[in-house]
Amino acid sequence: MAKEKPKSAQGRDFAKGKLVEVAKPNLYREMFPYTEFPKVIFDGQKVAYEVPERIWITDTTFRDGQQARPPYTPEQVLRIYDLLHEIDGNTGLIRQCEFFLYSERDRKAVELCRARGYKFPEITGWIRAVEADFKLVAKMGLSETGILTSVSDYHIFLKLRKTRTQIMSAYLDIAKAALDNGVTPRCHFEDITRADYEGFVLPFASELMKLADEYNKPVKIRLCDTLGFGLPWPEVALPRSVPKLVHGLREIGVPSEWLEWHGHNDFHKVMVNATAAWLYGCCAANASIFGIGERTGNSPLEMLIVEHAQLKGQTAGVNYAAITELAEYARKELGFEIPHNYPLVGRDFNVTRAGIHADGLLKDEEIYNCFDTKELLNRPVSVAITDKSGAAGIKHWIESMYDIEISKHNPHITKIKDKIDAEYSANRASAISDEEMFEWVRETFGDDTPPLRK
Repeated sequence: MAKEKPKSAQGRDFAKGKLVEVAKPNLYREMFPYTEFPKVIFDGQKVAYEVPERIWITDTTFRDGQQARPPYTPEQVLRIYDLLHEIDGNTGLIRQCEFFLYSERDRKAVELCRARGYKFPEITGWIRAVEADFKLVAKMGLSETGILTSVSDYHIFLKLRKTRTQIMSAYLDIAKAALDNGVTPRCHFEDITRADYEGFVLPFASELMKLADEYNKPVKIRLCDTLGFGLPWPEVALPRSVPKLVHGLREIGVPSEWLEWHGHNDFHKVMVNATAAWLYGCCAANASIFGIGERTGNSPLEMLIVEHAQLKGQTAGVNYAAITELAEYARKELGFEIPHNYPLVGRDFNVTRAGIHADGLLKDEEIYNCFDTKELLNRPVSVAITDKSGAAGIKHWIESMYDIEISKHNPHITKIKDKIDAEYSANRASAISDEEMFEWVRETFGDDTPPLRK
């Protein structure tokens, strides 16, 4: 009995034009003049939303994330992997992780993680489009690997010094080698937001879909916005429009489940572009923890988890509070310098300094807190003490740290406020630290100092 065809082979015509060979590279100088900022060009042509029934996250912390910092030790990789699994809760929301395979350190990390036996995140590889690299995947026994397949003429002509025909042939050969060995190839279309979409991207994707049909196996495509040129608006001209990039691949029959977005944050659009990819038919969005990745970084994994919850509702089984645990590990053990105001995990992301805001928090924290950060992230809302905090801010700080309810008109509050006012009258510029506040509470309350909250 014949096997069921992959979804892409069900009555679809994969052909979308032929490869367009050119004598000179198409560098889109009208969009990318280089001596000026990139240009946003609108063509006025829209494409429709196509939100897949299921969307998910893939992780590049151990690949792109390691290109922005000293390499993790295998033991650190294992701890991060454990925490990703804990956050995922075996739901498949964080579906895959990708790993380098080149060094002994890389391979040891893979072995340690594989020994856990987790279903999610699945362990996959990453290689260049050369046969020698594929041998590493075969040796490690992985079922899927990413393959670097650069698609812009900037890479094909200026870096690789090949023609489009030559480079496509090489890419197809390595994809065939993967399929011949039972490995799912995930072709990383590097620099797709500067690539000739009609002349190379779609013809190459069409050939990959023919391979998928021939082998009756998936061939995945990762759309890589290597320099962050992607834009989330459907009216923008190709190749910068994320909606159009995804839509065109869907039109030639690439299943949503085989499409993945990988962005960079050069123009502060990494999150909105990942969301746009989801909204227009791409099931997977690639991310790294706290957005740490080459140059400006990738989509922050923790924020994509929250974005997913906003789009699809909270996923039963996902441990959202473990995001806070991951951040604490990154700070204490990995030396991450997470900005204090960084969303979700920064030390002060749900801390208010304005006295009028603190007063609002006392009446109802929902007034100045975007969601129940204590319930969802195990991060109670708090206030930082400055000359703007007032008695309401001092009251809130004391009640958040100590097991007590106290009026903001209490004499102890007044005494502490007098100390704070004196500090700023002496031209202090910084906020009052928690350590100072603890000391002043002990001095002011004396033997009546309340017990600390557990």
